[in-house]
Amino acid sequence: MFKVIYRSSICLAAVAASSTASADEAAHAVAAEADSIVVTATRAPLTLDEIPSSVAVLDKAAIDRAQDIGVTELLLRTPGISISRNGGYGTSTSLRIRGAESEHTVTVIDGVKLNDPSSTGGGFNFANLLAGDIDRIEVLRGPQSTLWGSQAIGGVVNIVTASPQKELEGSFDLEAGSRQTVSARAAIGGRTGPLNWRLGGQRFTTDGISSHAKAFGGVERDGYRNTNVSGRAELALADNVSAEVRGYYSSGRVEFDGFNTDSNDFGLNKEFVGYAGLNFDLVGGRFRNRIAYAYTDTNRDNFNPDRARPRSFEADGKNKRWEYQGSFDVSDRITAIFGVENERSNFRSRSPSASLATPLPDFVRGKAEITSVYGQLGVEPLDGLTLNGGVRYDDHDRYGGQTLFAAGGVWRLPSGTVLRASYGEGFKAPGLYQLFSEYGNVGLDPEEAHGWEAGVEQHLFENRLVVGATWFDRTTKNQIIFNSCTDPDDPLCAIPGSNPPAPRFGYYLNVARSEAHGIEGAAALTLGGLTVDGNYSWIVAEDRSEDSANFGNWLPRRPRHSANASASYAFGAGFELGAALRWSGKSYDNTSNAQRLDDYMLVDLRAEVALSGEVKLFARAENIFDEEYMTAYRYGSLGRSIYAGIRGRF
Repeated sequence: MFKVIYRSSICLAAVAASSTASADEAAHAVAAEADSIVVTATRAPLTLDEIPSSVAVLDKAAIDRAQDIGVTELLLRTPGISISRNGGYGTSTSLRIRGAESEHTVTVIDGVKLNDPSSTGGGFNFANLLAGDIDRIEVLRGPQSTLWGSQAIGGVVNIVTASPQKELEGSFDLEAGSRQTVSARAAIGGRTGPLNWRLGGQRFTTDGISSHAKAFGGVERDGYRNTNVSGRAELALADNVSAEVRGYYSSGRVEFDGFNTDSNDFGLNKEFVGYAGLNFDLVGGRFRNRIAYAYTDTNRDNFNPDRARPRSFEADGKNKRWEYQGSFDVSDRITAIFGVENERSNFRSRSPSASLATPLPDFVRGKAEITSVYGQLGVEPLDGLTLNGGVRYDDHDRYGGQTLFAAGGVWRLPSGTVLRASYGEGFKAPGLYQLFSEYGNVGLDPEEAHGWEAGVEQHLFENRLVVGATWFDRTTKNQIIFNSCTDPDDPLCAIPGSNPPAPRFGYYLNVARSEAHGIEGAAALTLGGLTVDGNYSWIVAEDRSEDSANFGNWLPRRPRHSANASASYAFGAGFELGAALRWSGKSYDNTSNAQRLDDYMLVDLRAEVALSGEVKLFARAENIFDEEYMTAYRYGSLGRSIYAGIRGRF
């Protein structure tokens, strides 16, 4: 039902050779299929057989079949992913890859990093990212900082919106369901001479649930609405030169509960992403170049109409990024990727008092600049064997220079066996909010990480059965976490600069050492109209700081065990039924592991029927057993939900 292209060394959907084929024919068959699937999360288009890291790819067909509204729900179905959410749709959402911090994930949409300098670790909040006009999602797991720089310790989520393939084309989705939920999306685009263009928009509304969990007395619903638009255009100026612009804008309003009780708080969130680039090829297309400018602006404001001064929080984070990237085919077997980047980020935030008698505080401000140079070389010394290695140098204006390395290899055997291994390093400077906000700590050190993985994958019965497993190991030094203030004598439990010292809820601090290791396994079986697939992740993420009271404790909100399974059957005549299961083991909400979050299991049912080759009706029931669970303590989660709709692709 939810068939994802799982990839350890090459795509699990890659065709394996039949048992009667020769060795050369087998290797060619596997390579040919891998060549047909291109991944762009590698900074330049590479086929699956050139990537040593673990990859999951969700194409448009998989996204449509899943019927999920938000990107986080889609990502949760892939190995190694966990989330914590402060309520229903639109509330603060943190995504973690292989137990890393949420800000250790680089999120990219159409080539632009989506990190928000005003957020806690400078990461991205997935709360407002809906499936919308997304055509493909790629997840690279493991350290990717050589190509993506600061933040990519856990991995990269690369999102690609739809690009026109016809002279004129369009699509739409309309659905409605539980809690007065309505989602409407439409897009149109085309190819007109040298111009390719596409525009899309979406409107989503829901009455929601109480973000304050029902188990703790939450009863009033916290609604959410989101409007987003996206667009892209590319103009061919010559056979080897093109210019392109891309843009994305999202405006959301979410109601939430503050201070562990139902309240009338609400937040406004506006995100803008802009990109302009010039592409030109030289040396007969072997030398490809891109010069680009990207800009992101995220505004967040919280209000409580019951306060004398309604505005309770405001923040703004901006990124300005210049980059040059080149790729050169030295030969048919040697390719180089290289580039130079300069990123300038700044933020401001403040939390006004409820009392009008208290003057508005000054904005807390911060800025940072980082200049980077990187390069990666890919070599195919033998048929079926691909090796690559890379290096990156980051020059941070506050923390100086840092050099990172990465290397890996993929070996495709004629038997349908694929072996792969990779090593990568990561470096992340503290976020501006972690340094300078009311919870900041200017004494923070940068986070440093190194990790490796090794995996095997086997294609059987003419690719009808594919199984694979990956072992990974990562060590992070100076990992930054939020520390709640429980000791009144702790000098860092006072707001910096306050006189007399004013207490605060907590502050950011470095964990001297954390370790994460585990196993990710996946399998897929296809028998006629029946498709069954699943994955399991065992992730041990612990505080390993010597002489610490938390030594050996689980890092917060990271389940050690999680699993997904799905099955679907196509009955013919365009009718398909499916079911999906997600199970998450227990976790802990705090660094001391005093507050446990129980395990839970969710079961979904889905169906779709084709009215024609272009139009389908669909329906789904989520969490059919109405499981009550929490991914963050005291915050609610969606119960049983039923939705139905229609989609068209023209």
